[in-house]
Amino acid sequence: MKKSVIISIIFVTAAVFLLINASGDLTTYSNFEEAKSKGKVVKLVGQLAKDQEIYYDAAKDPNYLSFYVTDQKGITNKVVLKAAKPQDFELSEQIVITGKMENDIFVAQDILLKCPSKYKDEEVYVKSES
Repeated sequence: MKKSVIISIIFVTAAVFLLINASGDLTTYSNFEEAKSKGKVVKLVGQLAKDQEIYYDAAKDPNYLSFYVTDQKGITNKVVLKAAKPQDFELSEQIVITGKMENDIFVAQDILLKCPSKYKDEEVYVKSES
């Protein structure tokens, strides 16, 4: 076989492999109901339930934050993030959390906050240590 054919086959194989790998992260947003039934890691979008308790005690455990999120279907559930509390957390307009349900609590691996800004939308990304 010619070298150009072999190189072309290698490039096509690499491109297919990269597309398959990248498609694993292309998920649609879920809700708490689906997260309970699936039992695996999902991405969930919602709003911070500001009328519920937000617990963070940096002196006791700086890597524990619990709060409540209301998903797109209106279901409010407790969320635990094992990371420090993001700056301006209470000001967030929308929250995207990645994690899974464990005993009726959504354990977040990471969180993306969409915060209001006077001039532009600003996103804050926090990843859990575990």
